[in-house]
Amino acid sequence: MKYLFALWAAPLILFWGWFGLSYYNIHFGYVMLSRPAHDLIFQLYGDVLGIDPGIIPGMVARACILDTFIILGIWAFRRRREIRAWWERRGTRNQAPAARYAEPAE
Repeated sequence: MKYLFALWAAPLILFWGWFGLSYYNIHFGYVMLSRPAHDLIFQLYGDVLGIDPGIIPGMVARACILDTFIILGIWAFRRRREIRAWWERRGTRNQAPAARYAEPAE
């Protein structure tokens, strides 16, 4: 599972790191991190896809959110027994002390 998380997180960190640096033109002397390169890359993607380049970051963000929910769903499914046990332990802590040990009414 840790490899799946790494394979999910690495592209997100790389893309959003590049996006943030290039959007604000923090390029440290690298052309790839400059704002003109940012605009050129999104213009190329927009031309290839036939859409406005301005909506591509929002589309990528929605895809990242969907991927995150899918990965968390897989993780939760694999850990469902531990999550259920935690949930039940959490529920008994919130009850009054007398209610925890009371016998059920018949």
